[in-house]
Amino acid sequence: MTAWALSLVVISAFIHATWNFLAKKSSGGTAFVWLYMLVSAVIYSPLIVIVILWTDVRLGWLELGLIFASAVLHILYAVTLQKGYQIGDFSLIYPVARGIGPMLIAVTAFFLLGEELSRLGWIGILFIVFSVFIFTGGLRIIREKNVLPAILYGLLIGCMIAGYSLLDKYIVSVTIIHPVLLSYDSIVGQVILLTPFAKKHWQEVRHDWKQLKLETIGVGILNPLAYILILIAMVTTPVSYVSPVRELSILIGAILGVVFFKENFGRRRIIAAAIMVIGVIAVAIS
Repeated sequence: MTAWALSLVVISAFIHATWNFLAKKSSGGTAFVWLYMLVSAVIYSPLIVIVILWTDVRLGWLELGLIFASAVLHILYAVTLQKGYQIGDFSLIYPVARGIGPMLIAVTAFFLLGEELSRLGWIGILFIVFSVFIFTGGLRIIREKNVLPAILYGLLIGCMIAGYSLLDKYIVSVTIIHPVLLSYDSIVGQVILLTPFAKKHWQEVRHDWKQLKLETIGVGILNPLAYILILIAMVTTPVSYVSPVRELSILIGAILGVVFFKENFGRRRIIAAAIMVIGVIAVAIS
């Protein structure tokens, strides 16, 4: 990996953790999701015009149906993520969700798609599972009433990450839809699907825009940007190199939660996040 590509991936990891940090800080719900998706759709519209002009875009019913399915999964992910952040610690939910996602993708590919998973990959999965055990504090999960719901939300969000990742990979593999175009169309689809909710809860939308304007714009810009930087890096760098470095966001997220939100069990969660990063890297390069 060149220094340029490495820089892009590391910056992307910081950006990904940062937009999730802003989403947690907002404590917003579905109205907040609609607002930052709308911001993304507006800000990145010039980029998508360039992609359309430079690529051969053909969208039939199959492609539109797949884009719709992707938008639905991304909505479920975004809304569930906000709900999780409302009830649980950032340094707990974000690392668990980001770590479980790649693990589930690897396991699904092994059992359903017949892909190979080496001994290193299985060791990585064990590291991830062990790190979740450390996050929960072992048997302490029984006594900490706020830990179990946060862990469950992290696991659920991780399942959703695996779901939309597998679907989006399938879409770009079997169709000629450009990844940037897929991402943007999915954003537009989410805005359209959430518009009835926004109209029905317009007072909540106005309140969130007034009180959470900086967080809304920040997430709206940084959310797609993290993915775009990864795409740029993958132009010259194999995905097997990009994916492991990208998971630095797990450790970054744990540190942000401990430092800025003053969340409990900081040292334990940072150690658990580091172990999870090792596990995810092992799965990625296996």
